[in-house]
Amino acid sequence: MAIDRLNLVKKFFRRFKRLPSYSEMLKLFNLSSKKSIHDIVHEWIEEDLLKMEKGKLAPTSKFFSIPLLGLVKAGYPILADENKEYVSLDEYLIEDPHSSFLLKVSGDSLTGVGIFDGDYVVIEKRKNAYPGDLVLAEIDKEWTLKILRKERHHGKIYLQAANPKYPPLYPHQELQIFGVVKAVIRKIVN
Repeated sequence: MAIDRLNLVKKFFRRFKRLPSYSEMLKLFNLSSKKSIHDIVHEWIEEDLLKMEKGKLAPTSKFFSIPLLGLVKAGYPILADENKEYVSLDEYLIEDPHSSFLLKVSGDSLTGVGIFDGDYVVIEKRKNAYPGDLVLAEIDKEWTLKILRKERHHGKIYLQAANPKYPPLYPHQELQIFGVVKAVIRKIVN
């Protein structure tokens, strides 16, 4: 019953981009006592699903987490282990939320590293990167997402696609790094 109520609140949040008021929760849960709503909310605060922020109720990252039911092999079939751990995709994919943002990928120059047209990438804003990092860069006043490379003999920095049909990009004027790809998000549509 508690999970059903939490799911109702999550659906409400997805639809209205806010948490329901106590009065709205009364209707959602088909209850008649605000005291019962207060007890439910207090329990969710204790479980770190909700928090008080500037006098208002707010969701925590745990509120958005989904159950991690265990490990399943992608090779030969085995019985899946089951546990009741929860993982927030925000916490899993985003190490530093204050310096991270999403970009939608357009094009096929990174298919060799598993990034496809329409994918989203999580970018962590950084000016420094290392050869081999996937970077968001401005090269000669144009933006791109590529692999940062450094020539062995001359030490020249350049950008490389992960698709052989694209040539390496050497800066004629300047190359600036603005961030590093930390995660790729792809929704599988059936």
